[in-house]
Amino acid sequence: MEHSELLDIVRRPLSPDTRLEVPASRADYERVAEILEREEAKYPQLWYDGMRSVAIVVAPPTPLHAEMAGGLLSKISNEVKMNSGISSEIASGLDNVSDSRTTMNNTTKASDGALLYWEGDRATLMIAVEIAVSQAYDSMRAAVSWSVCALRCRLGLAMCISEENRGSRPPRRHYASLEEANAAVDEARDDFYHQLIEHPYGPLQRDGVTWFGRVRLVVLETFRRQDEHCTPETLLEPSQSFTLVENGEYIPQNISPNLREVVLGDCIPTHLLNNQHMEATPVNFFQREWFETRFRGSMVRTAILRVWEKTSYAQPVPRY
Repeated sequence: MEHSELLDIVRRPLSPDTRLEVPASRADYERVAEILEREEAKYPQLWYDGMRSVAIVVAPPTPLHAEMAGGLLSKISNEVKMNSGISSEIASGLDNVSDSRTTMNNTTKASDGALLYWEGDRATLMIAVEIAVSQAYDSMRAAVSWSVCALRCRLGLAMCISEENRGSRPPRRHYASLEEANAAVDEARDDFYHQLIEHPYGPLQRDGVTWFGRVRLVVLETFRRQDEHCTPETLLEPSQSFTLVENGEYIPQNISPNLREVVLGDCIPTHLLNNQHMEATPVNFFQREWFETRFRGSMVRTAILRVWEKTSYAQPVPRY
């Protein structure tokens, strides 16, 4: 196989949540994707944007990224299933998936999560979720627009999370054993949870190092097709935008009750619902207590992941 810049890049160590765009032909993408598939490596993932002839290398998500995507979908799915107007037979058709890879028009991408509805062996994409943690907003908007326009799903749900700069890179810490390293990490975890009492959205700091920066902004947006015939490359504007956190503070006045734009018709094909009133019934999935509990726990787990990345310990000498 000829030298491939794309293959060189997927072989590099990548920080969590990194996304790199590499100019590449479709043939080069397919060669490298085949290598990753043979190795059965979940990450890095490799996508392809056929409209721009760009391969997208995707590193593993942080806990904050992965858990917020899964959490939003689970909350929506659970609230739908609890609706008294939904039969158990209909509710059983709902399915949450992550990393749902799709190929269309020479483009291969995956959303962070999706809500599918199964009728027999046929699945319909209802809601696609994208999370961006300190990534370019335009990249996230392009990803969710592609899911809505190219894949024809009912609704795109996107959360943009902006973390302030953490400053200088922390030094590596060395411990005499795995037990000592575990003890130090456990102390850091307890300390981080204690810090959340005073600073609910960071920063999380220890020994002069910022392990998670203060949360500057969290915005939750919905995206819908205004034109049924929009093309796959359409870049949508958000239909609704809700600022949840700004400069480390929760903004309750910016949240409409339960984010009412998300309705049952977004989650279940309309021919299965009884009437238009049922189709337009809001899915009351967003509660502040749930959001804060899940978000803060994910912040701590992300900070701990970063601590472990800078932790080394002595291996025991084998005895023969």
